[in-house]
Amino acid sequence: MAYSCLSLSFVVAVVLVFGGILFVEAIPRTFFVFGDSLVDNGNNNYLATTARADAPPYGIDYPTHRPTGRFSNGYNIPDLISQRLGAEATLPYLSPELRGQKLLVGANFASAGIGILNDTGIQFVNIIRMYRQYEYFEEYQNRLSAVIGASQAKARVNQALVLITVGGNDFVNNYYLVPYSARSRQYPLPQYVKFLISEYKKLLQKLYDLGARRVLVTGTGPMGCVPSEIAQRGRNGECSTEIQRASSLFNPQLETMLLALNKKLGRDVFIAANTGKTHLNFVNNPGQYGFKTSKIACCGQGPNNGIGLCTPLSNLCSNRDEYAFWDAFHPSEKANKLIVNDIMSGSKAYMNPMNLSTILALDETI
Repeated sequence: MAYSCLSLSFVVAVVLVFGGILFVEAIPRTFFVFGDSLVDNGNNNYLATTARADAPPYGIDYPTHRPTGRFSNGYNIPDLISQRLGAEATLPYLSPELRGQKLLVGANFASAGIGILNDTGIQFVNIIRMYRQYEYFEEYQNRLSAVIGASQAKARVNQALVLITVGGNDFVNNYYLVPYSARSRQYPLPQYVKFLISEYKKLLQKLYDLGARRVLVTGTGPMGCVPSEIAQRGRNGECSTEIQRASSLFNPQLETMLLALNKKLGRDVFIAANTGKTHLNFVNNPGQYGFKTSKIACCGQGPNNGIGLCTPLSNLCSNRDEYAFWDAFHPSEKANKLIVNDIMSGSKAYMNPMNLSTILALDETI
């Protein structure tokens, strides 16, 4: 099925007439973000939850040098994709600034701590689980319709780029959260992964039903190699083999599911972004990518700076660009830039069936 009216980098023109002269302001492609702390840009700041990044030194390298709710020292992956689109960063959906013409930019619905499953992250209590992110997406579409009309709103949603990043918390904040967790008693790991994939497929089908037509779907990162897992479960400063096993099972099955879903839909809606492969490259060879270490977080405490989140009292490195990880769980801004480079121009091993540059070029011709 061909895309209708998909001139997607600049899909809406605002026409202004002054003294008989016509000015056309091109508006970049709308961008929507769903998922967890890897892509949350501040929604949890508006919630009563411990899963927040609203205190220094979070944001130390952001242009304002202040915490924004991003779990990063600076820009996160959605910010960097927005820059490649020539767009301003999407606002958190809960931000009071998201109104009027700002709705044309898109919205970020992500919330730190959530997973594919509704019982993931229960310790964080008040977070925006995936079903609620979708409810907000429907609400957003109604709000956008009130600004530009129902038909234009529908077209803009269909023409949007979507990023969804979810799944890691279903392991570290569910299956492996405590010894003998409820889910680990219910499923051996291979069966749990299959269960997650089947539930994720339902989420992605729902996203399609809500109007998404170009969706970047990231797998999990190298979960066993984050400083938190090295500190708590690794041996001799090495990655946790058990949690790495979870990643090695989940990511290939996710990619297979996405390609099958595209075949069913008859179009390349879902793009498998193997960000875990990129991440593993600089975990295994940090020096090759300009990092001093991939095992110690820049900000944190305890072994590998891997215990808890970054706080004003944490150890803090002086040069964030030397660290692959900003805190115990999340990549540094420099690492995020490397990930986005592969999203933009990576080979099929990183972006299947095509990278974002190809998508943008292809959609411009339709």
